[in-house]
Amino acid sequence: MLGFLKNPVVVTAEINVNLVVLTVMGLISRLWGLSYPRAVVFDEVYYGQFVSLYMKRIFFVDDSGPPFGHMLLALGGYLGGFDGNFLWNRIGAEYSMNVPVWSLRLLPALAGALCIPLAYQILVELQFSHCAALGGALLILLENSLITQSRFMLLESILIFFILLAVLSYLKFYNLQRHSSFSASWWVWLLLTGVACSCAVGVKYMGLFTYMLLLAIAGLHFWHMLGNQNLSNVSLLCHFLARGLALIIIPMAMYLSFFYVHLTLLYRSGPHDQIMTSAFQASLEGGLARITQGQPLEVAYGSQITLRNVLGKPMQCWLHSHTNTYPIRYENGRGSSHQQQVTCYPFKDVNNWWIVKDPGMQQLVVSNPPRPVRHGHIVQLVHGITTRYLNTHDVAAPLSPHSQEVSCYIDYNVSMPAQNLWRVEIVNRESDTDVWKTILSEVRFVHVNTSAVLKLSGASLPEWGYRQLEVVGEKLSKGYHQSMVWNVEEHRYGKSQEQKEREVELHSPTQMDISKNLSFMAKFTELQWKMLTLKNEDTEHKYSSSALDWITMDTNIAYWLHPTSGAQIHLLGNALTWASANVAAVVYVCLSLWYLVRRRRKIYDIPEDAWQLWVLAGEICVGGWAVNYLPFFLMEKTLFLYHYLPALTFQILLIPIVLQHLSNYLCRSLLPKTMFRALIVAWFSSVYLVYSTFSPVTYGEPSLSVAELKDLRWKDSWNILIRKQ
Repeated sequence: MLGFLKNPVVVTAEINVNLVVLTVMGLISRLWGLSYPRAVVFDEVYYGQFVSLYMKRIFFVDDSGPPFGHMLLALGGYLGGFDGNFLWNRIGAEYSMNVPVWSLRLLPALAGALCIPLAYQILVELQFSHCAALGGALLILLENSLITQSRFMLLESILIFFILLAVLSYLKFYNLQRHSSFSASWWVWLLLTGVACSCAVGVKYMGLFTYMLLLAIAGLHFWHMLGNQNLSNVSLLCHFLARGLALIIIPMAMYLSFFYVHLTLLYRSGPHDQIMTSAFQASLEGGLARITQGQPLEVAYGSQITLRNVLGKPMQCWLHSHTNTYPIRYENGRGSSHQQQVTCYPFKDVNNWWIVKDPGMQQLVVSNPPRPVRHGHIVQLVHGITTRYLNTHDVAAPLSPHSQEVSCYIDYNVSMPAQNLWRVEIVNRESDTDVWKTILSEVRFVHVNTSAVLKLSGASLPEWGYRQLEVVGEKLSKGYHQSMVWNVEEHRYGKSQEQKEREVELHSPTQMDISKNLSFMAKFTELQWKMLTLKNEDTEHKYSSSALDWITMDTNIAYWLHPTSGAQIHLLGNALTWASANVAAVVYVCLSLWYLVRRRRKIYDIPEDAWQLWVLAGEICVGGWAVNYLPFFLMEKTLFLYHYLPALTFQILLIPIVLQHLSNYLCRSLLPKTMFRALIVAWFSSVYLVYSTFSPVTYGEPSLSVAELKDLRWKDSWNILIRKQ
């Protein structure tokens, strides 16, 4: 029974020495001296803030991309025992001893190192020689800009890692397609393609470019499969469903999971809450939740409420009034109603409180049982402190003359009767009988007499209006723009009929009765929309550049400067590699056009299988360069050289592809092949020489003299920092 123990258990494994050596070299180049400099380097000042917020579980919004990349950086901080206590306010600031610098920079460095063996395997999967693959990987290894970007707490190296992993996984899946469809390895690589794509998109939205490229390539390959008469309809359907599951459904599910983890971790109120809706804010621990948690859910006649404008732009604000009136005449000579001002005020204030009144009754308290207000009901809004009614009439607003003035009505015994009836329209209702709910309901107030809609214009009133925001009655109200939508934020059931008692009540904290929670999907939808629509004011940066500057590397970025010596770190690429990548792209396009024209004339310069590999290499490398570069010409945002690095990586992979193609099909005899290989060796030696020359400003050491720094300024547009003597 135990006879199998008579013979030893033998395990054999194939080890690709090239891969091992490349991985070790990559780790050395990216991890060596990783804690140096022990100071904030360029965008570490930006990402470090988010890491600290993760450590403290404080909610934040970053419009630069989804949260997965930030969570990976935070994971490094967590593994290093970082407590989040560091003030990220200045580039070059020395890290305190509680900041685990090596740990925070570890994951980007590992990702950058692993890009080197990934590049090797991609070229092998494209059916190019191991020599060409080795050359491509070494070019990635010796690319100064990729080294610099991967050695700090930044996201580009992680993004490039997942992009290359997605490409490699798809190529392995594609190559298995011919003889091992639906095998275990086929499924693994197909699923890994989708997972890597979702991770790339989760790190930065730029990952979406490569994801769309792979979807297009997969769609094209499936289109070719449709012409294969050897495949049954059932088989084709299974192939289609498998690709849909792996490349669409799973990436979408993973993308949602990033936000689920993000929102689970960040459950505390923080500085970014204010751009979110009241419902979202109330779901966080602390902040607004301390005020609103457990308020009465249903708004009833007699309810005391504050109304927050849903738009939140130019800042969050609440419907407000005070005893001051509109000027009899404005600066431009137009007259006003001289009624009590109604504005939108960006701070919590007792004058933000309003009472929901039934027009048919005089009482300003909630009856027992409460009578809830429903969609379509007519109400009057009474200002809590001044007891005047929210009103609008056919008088031009102070700053928006095409809209109506909104005021609290004062009876001057003139021919201007009160017009203070408003119809409540619940925008996000599920039925026409929905009850108006605290925080959850988004409502419009439609003026009964004029059909104008209560709206935040966003304009700031002059000094007489204390620079508060203008509120108007919008006559032409097409659609549900958020500036016309309001939600109840604070709410209590009014109990005091007497004005003095009511004022005391308005100054007191709200009551706690019923809790409200948003579902994950509601929070995800709101957060995603805010991230996509939040517009930070893009200011010109000293090191910002245009997309045209990147191809020829006419720009650089000074990442760090030693406070006393000339040691410094720059984002600068290997100039020879960048130039060679541009030449390779031009050669590829020209050769492809030449082949296409010749093939149209039934002249085939290269074998069909070589042509198919050439086309696939172009789809991956030229396509990868194009989709990761050209969209930046359409973007209205501040751009930096590091935005080009994903596109550059694809372009570098094209260099060995073009070189091998030229060697195989243009250098047909021995002498040209020998000379061509000698030129490649000389060129590669020059690439290493350029890498070595610029390594002091890649790694930040050794410190260079003024003369040596001046020698590194190969272009006048490069900003090499030289201290004045």
